[in-house]
Amino acid sequence: MNRGEADVIVVGSGPNGLSAAVTMARAGLSVHVYEAQPTIGGGARTLDLGIAPGITHDMCSAGHPLALASPFFAEFDLRARGVEFFTPEIAYAQPLDGGRAALAYHDLNKTTDRLGKAGPEWRRFFAPLLDRVDDLTWLSLSDKRSLPETLRDIQGLISIARFGTRLLSQSGRLWNVPFTHEATQSLFTGVSAHTIGKLPSMASAATATMLSMLAHSVGWPAPIGGSQAIVDSMVADFEEHGGTMTTEARIRHVSDMPHANAYLLDTSAADAASIFRGVLPPGVDKALRTFKHGNAAAKVDFVLNGPVPWADPAVGRAGTVHVGGTRAQMAFAEAEVAHGRMPEHPVCLVSDPTVFDPGREVGGLRPLWTYCHVPFDCSVDPAESIIGQIERFAPGFRDTIVDYVSIPASQMADHNQNYVGGDIATGLVTFYRMMARPRVAWDEYSLGAPGVFLCSQATPPAPGVHGMNGWYAAVRALRSQFGISSEPSLAAT
Repeated sequence: MNRGEADVIVVGSGPNGLSAAVTMARAGLSVHVYEAQPTIGGGARTLDLGIAPGITHDMCSAGHPLALASPFFAEFDLRARGVEFFTPEIAYAQPLDGGRAALAYHDLNKTTDRLGKAGPEWRRFFAPLLDRVDDLTWLSLSDKRSLPETLRDIQGLISIARFGTRLLSQSGRLWNVPFTHEATQSLFTGVSAHTIGKLPSMASAATATMLSMLAHSVGWPAPIGGSQAIVDSMVADFEEHGGTMTTEARIRHVSDMPHANAYLLDTSAADAASIFRGVLPPGVDKALRTFKHGNAAAKVDFVLNGPVPWADPAVGRAGTVHVGGTRAQMAFAEAEVAHGRMPEHPVCLVSDPTVFDPGREVGGLRPLWTYCHVPFDCSVDPAESIIGQIERFAPGFRDTIVDYVSIPASQMADHNQNYVGGDIATGLVTFYRMMARPRVAWDEYSLGAPGVFLCSQATPPAPGVHGMNGWYAAVRALRSQFGISSEPSLAAT
């Protein structure tokens, strides 16, 4: 590219960079994306890691509870673009010692029936939220500066109050009051741990309430073929509307890029400050550079010669398995991580895509996606910790392992520059930092210099494959830099 060839430049091609790029291109602007890696997609890529012929692994995200529920993706309509999804009957499972397990079915009635005596308290918690699930999803994924129009009536305000009381109930020492049984406590806490932070907390309660609510509405779908199917659909639309891309191009400073009217950065806060060093207001620059990292994830991609031999076979039918034991055990493990100590029994997430996508099995071999929570920038190889935790609930698991690739937290940034020290959320996730992310400002996407916007997970609403961060930043850039006040349609044509 020569200087001045694009209206818009996007740095980074994760789901938020792509949602920003798609939005700008659909507004009729010329858009160019720079990506440091050889492949497009950031945390939503699916790659052959060379472990076994034909076996592919999802690089970060595997299950996608927001791929159909996110307002961005709801309008973009992945299914209309040929992306196939499978919604497992069991959204997620929580194996427990003694061969037991708590299961969250897509169907709320089935979940409560199978939970037995614990079922009524699960129903009391979630059933009232499902009346306005779309609106509450909008609320959860809002820019934290505005209230969705659909929630501005009396019934909407009642729904917000219901949602809020549930967050409060699960954010402090009395979190066992609504959930008195081990099954419901552990089932909810497994989802809470997605924040990779203190348990309990408002942030973990908000995450678990929203994701569990979605499990009983749209479910926790997964794209056939892996997360790359979502990326490929977005890239196809972007290119159809004139967008262009350059891979293996690490941007270190704005001078590395052509001049543009707007720059949208799907990067960490610190990288945004570095790219525009000497350009941003000093206060903004300092806030970006001092935005704290959260705790970390370390990943192991396995190749197995058969399914995981869970002690409770029903666990093997779940799209996602939260491995950590009881509520108390998971809270203790996350506290150890927060204090910089590697827990003996870390919280792990596990997904076997072959459960819902048989085509992922090749020659009798299948991938297994796993990660565990560890301290920031931890250099410990996580393989034995993850194997030990799975073996605890699936005796004989070790015998199914053919090979694996292990990535300590300290090396996670090697395949995604945003994942510094294994911080896959691109910054600390607390309730405050969902509101003030990465700094205290009314417009957290604008970086205080004309045309410069942050659109990554380091901005509201929160981490996840939902495209909302990129969409919010793009809408602001359209308005301020190009005088375009109407949002372009995202619908498939």
